[in-house]
Amino acid sequence: MRFSGWRVLREGLRGNKGWQPHWRDAEPKAEYDAIIIGGGGHGLSTAYYLAKEHGLTNIAVLEKGYLGGGNVGRNTTIVRANYFLDGNSQFYSHSLKLWENLEQELNYNVMLSQRGQLMLCHSDGQRDAYARRGNSIVGQGDDAELLDVEGVRKIAPFLDFENTRFPIYGGLMQRRAGTARHDAVAWGYARGASQRGVDLIQQCEVTGIDVENGVVRGVQTTRGPIRAKKVGIVTAGRSSQVAAMAGLRLPIESHVLQAFVTEGLKPVIDSVISFGMGHFYISQSDKGGLVFGGDLDYYASYAARGNLPAKEHVMEAGMTLMPMIGKAKVLRSWGGIMDMTPDGSPIIDKSPIEGLFLNCGWCYGGFKAVPGSGNSFAHLMATGNHHKPAEKFRLDRFRTGRGLMDEEGTGSQHNLH
Repeated sequence: MRFSGWRVLREGLRGNKGWQPHWRDAEPKAEYDAIIIGGGGHGLSTAYYLAKEHGLTNIAVLEKGYLGGGNVGRNTTIVRANYFLDGNSQFYSHSLKLWENLEQELNYNVMLSQRGQLMLCHSDGQRDAYARRGNSIVGQGDDAELLDVEGVRKIAPFLDFENTRFPIYGGLMQRRAGTARHDAVAWGYARGASQRGVDLIQQCEVTGIDVENGVVRGVQTTRGPIRAKKVGIVTAGRSSQVAAMAGLRLPIESHVLQAFVTEGLKPVIDSVISFGMGHFYISQSDKGGLVFGGDLDYYASYAARGNLPAKEHVMEAGMTLMPMIGKAKVLRSWGGIMDMTPDGSPIIDKSPIEGLFLNCGWCYGGFKAVPGSGNSFAHLMATGNHHKPAEKFRLDRFRTGRGLMDEEGTGSQHNLH
C-alpha cells in the first residue's frame, strides 16, 4: 500500500474504508538471525535499515508494550544538527541528512517541519562560543547563522530583551533544524520494516538474555524463549536493566525529563527557541499548542512522570525568557526516561559478549538521532564494523578516558547533561 495525494482523496470520498494495517502483527518464531529489544524509534529504524541496507529479513523487534509507546512518543520533537564536538557533530549531521529524505524514503508523512532553531546567547563569552560553534558547523557543510540582537528581534519580538539578569546578546540560527511528528516517525519505520519482512512483536517483554561461553544465544520472553545469533539492546531508559540480564553493568543513570504542552493558540512562534541560560526550549505544534521543556528531574528514577519542583523550574525559565507564555493554559505534561551517560554522549558499540550489541545513552539527543542511530547501529550489527558517523561512540571510552565527548563541559555527572 503506497500513499499519495490521489489515494488520500479517493479514500476520503469512499469513507476511508480501503486502508490496510500499516504493519503485520507477527507471532514470534523459534529463531531469528537478529533480535532487536525495544520497539521505539531507534529499534524500529535499526530493523528497517538492517532489512533495507543489508538485506537481513529474518529479524524480530520485541516490544514489551506497544510500538512507539516509550520515549519516541514522549519528547518535544526537535530535530537539529548544531553540535560542536568532533564525533557528535558528524553524527548529527549524518542524521539530519537522513531526516531530510525520510518521507520520500518511507513513503510516509513524518511531518518534518524545517522551521529552524534559534539558540539564544546572554553574555559576551556565550556569543563567542556560539560564533566558534557556528564556524565549525559551517566548516563541515551544515548551516549556521550568527545573529545580532536585531536579527533575533525580527524572528522573536516577544522575547524579554531587557531582562537585567539575562539580556539577549544575539543567537545562533540553524534554519534546517525544526520538528517532526514523533508518532509518525515510529509508525513510518515500523511500516517500512514490516514491508521488508521484519517481524514486529508487541506485548513481548524480554525477561532474560541467554549467554553461553561468552556468546549470546537468544532471549527469554513472556511469550517463550527465542533463539538468535545476534541481539541488539535498544531500550533507552531501561538499557541498564536489560543489559544486567546479560551480566553487564553500563555507565548509565536513568532520569526523568518532563515536557509540557499548552492549549492551542494562534501562530506566534515560527521556530524552535532555546534559552541559553535556563535550559528551556519551546516550539509551537501544528495544532497550536506550545510544546516546551527544560532540565531533568535531578534524581535517578524509572517513573515516566515528573515532580512539581521541576515543573516550577521549567515554568520560571519560560516566564524569564518570554513573559507572554504566562497567559497560556498548560493542558498536560509527561515524562520520558532518559539514559544519561557520564559525558552526555551516546553508546553504539559491541558489548564484551559476542553477538550482543548496545545502542543507548542518548541523554537529551534521542529523538533527533533516530535515523542516524538506526542507520549506524544496523551497519554495526550487520558487518561487525563501526559506521563512520558513529565511530566515536565507543563503550570503552568510559574505562580508558580516551575519546570522552563532554559536549556541555559539565564533567562526569550524569544529571548535568
